[in-house]
Amino acid sequence: MLRRPRRLRYTDAISSLVQETRLHAHDLVLPLFILPGSNQKESIKSMPGCERLSLDLLLKELTALHKKGLQAVALFPVIDKSLKDLTGSYGLREDGILPRALTLLKKELPELCLISDVALDPYTCHGHDGLLNNVGYVINDETVILLTEMAKLHAASGADIVAPSDMMDGRVLAIRRSLDSAHYNHTLILSYTAKYASSLYHPFREALSSHLSSGHKKTYQMNPANKREALVEASLDSEEGADMLMVKPAGFYLDVIAALRSATSLPLAAYQVSGEYAMMQAAAQNGWLPFESVLMESLLSIKRAGADIILTYGAKTALDLLNDP
Repeated sequence: MLRRPRRLRYTDAISSLVQETRLHAHDLVLPLFILPGSNQKESIKSMPGCERLSLDLLLKELTALHKKGLQAVALFPVIDKSLKDLTGSYGLREDGILPRALTLLKKELPELCLISDVALDPYTCHGHDGLLNNVGYVINDETVILLTEMAKLHAASGADIVAPSDMMDGRVLAIRRSLDSAHYNHTLILSYTAKYASSLYHPFREALSSHLSSGHKKTYQMNPANKREALVEASLDSEEGADMLMVKPAGFYLDVIAALRSATSLPLAAYQVSGEYAMMQAAAQNGWLPFESVLMESLLSIKRAGADIILTYGAKTALDLLNDP
């Protein structure tokens, strides 16, 4: 046999030398949930190891993680039911919890990249990502107007990257024009380009206390059966001025990540969502799988598929493992 592929696996040193894909700390983004008040911490039952944190504890947590190599965080606000309404008006308040978090973190940790979620669902009493008409259908253009105002507020508060997660048509162009006209031309847009109507978001909705009162999100989030449609979305978002594109969820949609990687030269993000994280944790707690090695394998597979950036609730564990000599 002239060719023996196992020669390339003969020792750890050789295997490492020819390794094709590598995972780094700076590839990871940690999603975090923000609580009002101070010294507040709440565990999330369906997401072991994840917590909702008040601003003071959030700052403490991110200070330590930044020293370990975490370069970016995605922030999601937990909004009290009393502050929610049909239009998500709390999301446009300058004194809202997310703008205050952005301002604090940008002041105290200026080198940390801050990604803000631009969507109405945390703030609406019905749990949808947009305004509803009289038959319960999410209306597009009127929603986009609110999203542009929200993005501008986040940029003014310190967000480095605004991430519209709503899947409304035309929102990237509207946000880009709004940011530029307000002289926030340096603020990047990370578009949730291919966000699927997945069953894997349930733990996230528990963490955010955001549940649908009626209907579903299938009229704006994508059909899990479709891949070519993601290429259409990617083309439109690129033309409209997105700086980065995202596929969500990640693990069930590696083919979509690979397809977008082949179709665009823009930086590509993938979101390993709450359900993916919860499944790994549940299997580990039952003794069926080793959490750490499965987590790292899953992240490596997402990067191998073509993602440059990975949002994952396992970022803290991954950082410890990547920093372990």
